[in-house]
Amino acid sequence: MLALAAPAAAQQDPAPAPLTPAQTQAQTPAAPPQDTPSAPAPEGILVLDQDRFFAESAYGRRAQSELDSAGQTLAAENRRIEADLTAEELDLTERRETLPREEFVALAEDFDQRVEQIRSEQDAKARALTAAADAARQRFFELAVPVLLDLVRDRGAAVILDSRTVLLSAETVDITEAAIARIDEALGDGGEEPLIDPAPPGPSPRPEVQQDAPAETPAILP
Repeated sequence: MLALAAPAAAQQDPAPAPLTPAQTQAQTPAAPPQDTPSAPAPEGILVLDQDRFFAESAYGRRAQSELDSAGQTLAAENRRIEADLTAEELDLTERRETLPREEFVALAEDFDQRVEQIRSEQDAKARALTAAADAARQRFFELAVPVLLDLVRDRGAAVILDSRTVLLSAETVDITEAAIARIDEALGDGGEEPLIDPAPPGPSPRPEVQQDAPAETPAILP
């Protein structure tokens, strides 16, 4: 059998000389081609908490204060009307036995009609109050547009996102505090005119509560 021997060249040739840096670079295999990296995430995005922007601004605080005051006034008015109608119902109930049936029925029907009309008018006032609050908020954001545009330009940004649509963000992109400071400087609390006008459009005069009227099961304002 023949034993395999190392190649003669390996046994006789001296160790090769070290490679120079240029030779090393030349002999280094080229890296395999890689996919082109995706474009970086767009920069210049700002985040705004719109609810806080409105609620914590001087304009928003004043609007909320006016809304609370108007709501309390309406609630007090409803309680007064309810008390008047309840007293009228009790009075009519006590007079039922002494009144002719036809007269009592007429009084009861009149009472029911007035209760329904009053309820409708009070509901209209509540809806008008809600609409007035929405209008004040809408007006605020219309007036805030130039202020927010200035912030966008100052920060070199391209877009403002509502914070409710953002899952995570760095604190540096949230401009809510800065926006509140700037809108307060620009608008203050909104000027001398009321921000909340609770008057419903085209209201019909509410009939005065009379002391003559019945109803076996009258509808009382809640």
